[in-house]
Amino acid sequence: MRAAIYGAGAMGTVLGAHISRAGRQIDLITRNASHVEALKRDGAHIGGTVDFTVPVKALLPEEMSGKYDLIFLMTKQRENPSVCAFLSQYLSENGIICTMQNGLPEFSVASAIGWERTVGCAVSWGATFIGGGRANLTSSPEKLTFSVGTYYKSSANLSAVADILGCMGKVKSEENFLGARWSKLAVNSAFSSISALTGMTFGEVASDKRLRRVALELLNEAFRVGAACGVKLEKIQGHDIVKIYGYKGGFKRFWALRLLPLAMKSHKNIISGMYYDLKAGRKCDIDFINGVIIHAAKNFGVDVPLNRAMVKLVEEAESGKISPSPENAEKILAALN
Repeated sequence: MRAAIYGAGAMGTVLGAHISRAGRQIDLITRNASHVEALKRDGAHIGGTVDFTVPVKALLPEEMSGKYDLIFLMTKQRENPSVCAFLSQYLSENGIICTMQNGLPEFSVASAIGWERTVGCAVSWGATFIGGGRANLTSSPEKLTFSVGTYYKSSANLSAVADILGCMGKVKSEENFLGARWSKLAVNSAFSSISALTGMTFGEVASDKRLRRVALELLNEAFRVGAACGVKLEKIQGHDIVKIYGYKGGFKRFWALRLLPLAMKSHKNIISGMYYDLKAGRKCDIDFINGVIIHAAKNFGVDVPLNRAMVKLVEEAESGKISPSPENAEKILAALN
């Protein structure tokens, strides 16, 4: 099997390094020329919660040739239509794209290459891009998990995807893949949005008594929309997040607030990739995370005022009206109240 990672930024570099270290073939492809040059010259250096350097094969998109049986897609989701059209010429006859993006990206990928060639993967770990061939893993090594699945009637492609991802961590093939996706979407809608606006790590958000309230309410808005859509959320790393963090009364809310810091312990150093987009003056993927919840909520008559407020604040950051900063915590708290 000939495989590639398209969009070898933070998480793509970490994943590619683990696969390469296991002795498997994988091409790391990115438009970042200086990163590619360093990867070619010095290999991939992965720091953070691990520390190793491994030779890798890195390419610019214009250096691609031949056909791939499997391409892991790790670019920004708003680019999916054009990126998938470009990648389709490099797919073998039965080649597949496995999207590892957040939200529900399978729909835009499938619209370009077909459902039978589309596989999804919900990733439950994080990484930070350093550049120059370097990236940091920000989750504990024992918490590197993947949930793979498809909305297509056949799941024959899952074994090949699971086999190569198993070089890095534990892989679960999900029969209810939409439920697995929605669980990850709920977590991202809460912690990634707050982290994007403040630059705080997931651990810092969970440890802040005030922002913890915001994260919990964002989780519950996602839970309510999922229930209205008929989606049964799947466990994340063995934990039933709806049972633990869903609440209707004050007693359950009391305990949910105290359990949130424990949930983030293994992922406390993650900072949302959207934060780096905002700092660089780029549009981020908020529309494909909190925006998905807002869209579904509208269709099913569920009110999600906090998700709407978070999207509005991020849009202000995208337009330059505000800058990503811990000071934005006050604006976030105002939305809650």
